[in-house]
Amino acid sequence: MRGARPERALDALVRGAARFAPGARVLVACSGGPDSVALAALLDRLGRRAGWDVVLGHVNHGVRASASQDECVVLSVGARLGRRVSVARPAVAGDDEASLREARYTALARLAADLGAGAVATAHTAEDQTETVLLALFRGTGPTGLAGMPVRRPLAEGVELVRPLLRVTHAELATELRRSGLPYALDPSNAESRYRRNALRGPLAALRAEFPSLDRAVARCAAIVRDELEGTARATARRRLRAYLRAAGGLRDVPFERIEALLDEGVR
Repeated sequence: MRGARPERALDALVRGAARFAPGARVLVACSGGPDSVALAALLDRLGRRAGWDVVLGHVNHGVRASASQDECVVLSVGARLGRRVSVARPAVAGDDEASLREARYTALARLAADLGAGAVATAHTAEDQTETVLLALFRGTGPTGLAGMPVRRPLAEGVELVRPLLRVTHAELATELRRSGLPYALDPSNAESRYRRNALRGPLAALRAEFPSLDRAVARCAAIVRDELEGTARATARRRLRAYLRAAGGLRDVPFERIEALLDEGVR
C-alpha cells in the first residue's frame, strides 16, 4: 500500500466525497469498529469547520456476545467527541449476512428520519470496494458490477446513503484512529469463514504484498466505470483532461489522484 495521505489531503478527499451542505445533520453509522470510529472522528473534525450536525447512530442487533460492549464503545466515542448517539435495537429474521444488513439499513434509515438527518454516512473503504468488485466479477458481472458501490444512493425518502471513504484505505483510517485516541472494538465475525467476503481476505492480503496500490487502483477503476455509466459531467471532464495531457505528452507523469483532485476543484 502506498503511504497514507497527509491529514489535509485526507480531509479534502473525504469532504469532496461527502458534499454535505453547511448546517446539514448527518447520521454516522458507527458499529464501534476501527473504521467506523475513524469515520466518526473525521466527520467530527470536518463538521466543526463546515457546521455539520454530526450524530452517531448505532444498531445493536443483539446477536453477538459482544453486542453490549460494542454499544458501550460507541456511547464512549460520542461522549469523547461531544456528539449525540442514537441507538436502534431492531428485531432480525436471522443472523445471516443479508438479513443483518437489511435490518441495519432499515434501522439507520428510521433513525435518520426520526432525527431529521438527510444523510447516513458509512465507513466502507477502498478495501471494501475491492471485495465488492471482485465478488461481482466472480459472478460474471457486467459494467454495473464493475462500478462497485456508489458513493451515494437513496436510502429512504429524504435520506441518502453516503460512503465518503471509498477511496480511503484501512491504513489511512488506522492513522486517523491513532491520532484521535478514541476507543474501538474488534469484530470477531471478520474471521468467520461463512461470510464470502472473508474468504477473499487471505488471498487479497498476499496480493497486496505484491501490488501495494491494488485497492486504490480498483477504487479508481470502479469510479471511472460508474462515471461513464452515469454519463456524468465528471466523466466528460476526465476524458477531456486526459486527452489534453496525452497530447501535451505529460499524461504518464500525472498521477490519477492529481487528476481527480483537479476534477474535484472543477466539477461540482
